[in-house]
Amino acid sequence: MKSVHVLFVCMGNICRSPAGENIFRHHVKEAGLSGPIRCDSAGTIGYHTGNKPDQRMSRTIRQRGYEVTGFARQFSRNDFAAFDLILTMDEENYDNVMKLAKSQSDQKKVRRFTDFCTQHSHGAVPDPYYGGDEGFELVADLIEDGSAGLLAHIRKEWQL
Repeated sequence: MKSVHVLFVCMGNICRSPAGENIFRHHVKEAGLSGPIRCDSAGTIGYHTGNKPDQRMSRTIRQRGYEVTGFARQFSRNDFAAFDLILTMDEENYDNVMKLAKSQSDQKKVRRFTDFCTQHSHGAVPDPYYGGDEGFELVADLIEDGSAGLLAHIRKEWQL
């Protein structure tokens, strides 16, 4: 059976990318595709390495029925070999990941997460870290939207 490995990337790997990983994992499980589709998350900086996801982000997505797991880690060049899709949450994350790409093959794996949104027209998933609850709710809204589009894309491209 074909497999697809998806990596969500933000800056610190404590808000947006773990939300992406956990929400998307839920959608994958509901679709019965937990076997062939695997996901993880990482940050472009290592400041929060080893930390659990931000409590505010965790609370927001738990209230929506999602399980929250994971620990922050930093993105590395090795992730290009380990993942089929690398999804960045904003333009700065995109640029930082692309700087580490060694080949066109690596570059083709990198996409902006919001490319998969169908209900929202945001160009990025904004960092909610320094804001209030509404920022975390927006992140969850965008990730729920993009996760549905991402799952449809993977089903089509990898014929799952």
